[in-house]
Amino acid sequence: MTTKNSIGIVKTKIFKSSNSLRLQSGKVLKEYSLVYETYGKLNAKRNNAVLVCHALSGNHHLAGKYSSKDKHPGWWDNLIGPNKPLDTNKFFVIGINNLGGSDGSSGPKSINKKTNKPWGSKFPITTVEDWVNSHEALITYLNISKLAAVIGGSLGGMQAIQWSIQYPEKIEHAIVIAAAPNLTAQNIAFNEVARQSIITDPDFNKGNYYEKKKLPKRGLRIARMLGHITYLSDDVMGSKFGRKQKNKSYQYDFNTEFEIESYLNYQGDKFAEEFDANTYIRMTKALDYYDPANGNKKNLSKIFKKIKSKVLVVAFTSDWRFSPNRSKEIVKALLDNNINVKYAEITAASGHDAFLMTEPRYHAILESYFKEMLRN
Repeated sequence: MTTKNSIGIVKTKIFKSSNSLRLQSGKVLKEYSLVYETYGKLNAKRNNAVLVCHALSGNHHLAGKYSSKDKHPGWWDNLIGPNKPLDTNKFFVIGINNLGGSDGSSGPKSINKKTNKPWGSKFPITTVEDWVNSHEALITYLNISKLAAVIGGSLGGMQAIQWSIQYPEKIEHAIVIAAAPNLTAQNIAFNEVARQSIITDPDFNKGNYYEKKKLPKRGLRIARMLGHITYLSDDVMGSKFGRKQKNKSYQYDFNTEFEIESYLNYQGDKFAEEFDANTYIRMTKALDYYDPANGNKKNLSKIFKKIKSKVLVVAFTSDWRFSPNRSKEIVKALLDNNINVKYAEITAASGHDAFLMTEPRYHAILESYFKEMLRN
């Protein structure tokens, strides 16, 4: 049973490339697989495809459900579907699980044919640039010569930026949401603390924990708890939890006393059951490494000279991890090159996670932008 705004039941697909992929690290993947999903139909001109790039803990499952028993749809189901802002009646939407991912694409969990064992620590670190190259291989396989748009939030927004730099002839629009041209020292620091919580977990075993069947859940849950704090704003945490207690009075021990503690423990436990620790530390490294300007803000304008796409940049006022000022750096570098760019700064209380929420003005802006794309 589906509604008019639901994609309904969806299926996962696998793209297997026998072509080698040289990574930024200098290492080479002789072959690789990408798990992906598509929604809607590719039109006769094959010019209505929109690639959605996922953030750190995302995947290819953007919308719909795998069965009627699924409790939760894809992670951007509020945005993607029939008559939704990214309308699958009009656009052919593609979601990909990045290389090194936790959900089926070639990564630490997948089998290394040389050893017939999981790659584990031997799987190379991949970067945003590597992901974009692998995306392009899939797009070519789908016989799409030019994407109508590439869209993503956070780390996904960085991929949208890189698509417009790396393949300027193959993208019409880049939609960059809650992103930045690189990480600040503070953000790199958060990522390092998260990685250390995983790497120092006694069950991590230098990344080779699959065969022992004892996963480094303690480290991963702490990493997720830390990350979750940075994704939310102080206002939303205050309004949702404040100083609410689980019990009527303090217990004077180290068990959970406050609702916010209970919430973080729940999020950490849930994530540790679902996500791969090796993937998490690699995704945070990709975030750290991404810097098209190589540490010099002035270089960003030079790099952006390559861009030929139109760009929409969206930021949220309460996002302190990727603040609006970081988005404005992107906008300035685009304007320095007279690139067609639109900027929207949304007043929202949800912090960095606002890009995942159903905020009316935010969705209205995206819906308007996609409709304008169809008219032009």
